[in-house]
Amino acid sequence: MTLDRNKSLPFSSAGPRRAVRPALALVDCNNFYVSCERVFQPALENRPVVVLSNNDGCLIARSNEAKALGLQMGDPFFKVQDFLRRAGVQYRSSNYALYGGLSQRVMATLARFSPELEVYSIDEAFLNLTGVVQQPPDEAGALEAYARRIRAAVKQWTGIPVSIGIAETKTLAKIANRVAKKSKDKQGVFNLRDAPGREAILAAVAVEDVWGIGPRYAWRLRARGVTNALELREADERWIQHEMGMGIVGVRLVLELRGIPCLPLDLCPAPKKEIACSRSFGEPITALDDLREATAAYVSRAAEKARRQNSLVQTMVLYLMTNPFKNERQYFNSAVIHFAVPTASTPEMIRASRHALEAIYRPGFRYKKTGVVLTGLLPGGFYQPDLFEAGNGRERQTRLMRVIDRVNARLGAGTLRYAATGIHSRPWHMRRQHTSPAFITSWNELAEVRADPRDYEEGG
Repeated sequence: MTLDRNKSLPFSSAGPRRAVRPALALVDCNNFYVSCERVFQPALENRPVVVLSNNDGCLIARSNEAKALGLQMGDPFFKVQDFLRRAGVQYRSSNYALYGGLSQRVMATLARFSPELEVYSIDEAFLNLTGVVQQPPDEAGALEAYARRIRAAVKQWTGIPVSIGIAETKTLAKIANRVAKKSKDKQGVFNLRDAPGREAILAAVAVEDVWGIGPRYAWRLRARGVTNALELREADERWIQHEMGMGIVGVRLVLELRGIPCLPLDLCPAPKKEIACSRSFGEPITALDDLREATAAYVSRAAEKARRQNSLVQTMVLYLMTNPFKNERQYFNSAVIHFAVPTASTPEMIRASRHALEAIYRPGFRYKKTGVVLTGLLPGGFYQPDLFEAGNGRERQTRLMRVIDRVNARLGAGTLRYAATGIHSRPWHMRRQHTSPAFITSWNELAEVRADPRDYEEGG
């Protein structure tokens, strides 16, 4: 199927909209990190591929071919590395710049197909398809055809394969997506809302696989005879709320399984109440100067996130720790920094973090990790200024931060950065020995296409 990017994609048919049954679609990217690696590396198609966590610690994504070999999520890389080589499994370090960029492309594509979109995670989104497609005479068929159109567009325009589940509620859409992804005969799309035999489908879903049921509640439900989604749907609401201790959240989940929408789309996510940035070092660090650089880098990243959601920071927590899994001297400490005037200025926050780090640092330890947590976030502009602050220094800082953020957004993260974050070698930097090129976020790593001269005749 070939789709024209410039062709208008109408959201509804002509004429007044009549009352229709709800139709929510959950679009989930298949093996997202692996799919991102394959977009610019076609040689990885149909081959077992895994993606590693920070510092190449463990497996966090697997292709279907890798799953068939018995590889599990969370397998330590050092334990399975020899097996990966013998089995011909390709492995890549996590490349979050690439994954984030492709995620944005996927979400921008999905936004063309519905006026209401909730980006649920980096690889999932809910779309409201209620009334979007033609209704009678074959509403169910029209919904499925529209979903296949969405799936084809995402694949064609981004290279990412997706699965789509359709139902009346978010919880049922999650189950529908699970069926679409696991059943080959569905070819990536399943409309649970209009499917016959819904009871059999729900009975085949274990209670722990229902969206919103964690291990603790799953154990309690199974102990009382509720083992699958169908039995949970038929459970008494008061029993769920009080005896099972699931409260109103549990009641909403039961109602959602009955096809009654209780969880609306979150079209305007609220700003985060906390922002954290931390990484484990690629190798243990002992020098204070290296810790200063690492801390400054994490503060810079956290401050950028705060400005992106137009927030000001009242409190910053800085922590420092050794590796608790090593048989060596252990140390952990933290410091709390309160800003007299809420700020999102990177240099101001770096200065404060340096003083705090020097206060909690102790020589003689091999440090594994440091990080910062920003709390007490306020909307930008809503703060009490300092009565004794001279001139318009804060306004100049605000303009400077705006310029730096725009340059980095346009030319790539880290194009402009503070010297405090390190200029030369960074021994604290995260270990990523098998990273693929950035492809879409670095001019120096753009994909190259070369033509074979043998394919052209002279003068052709």
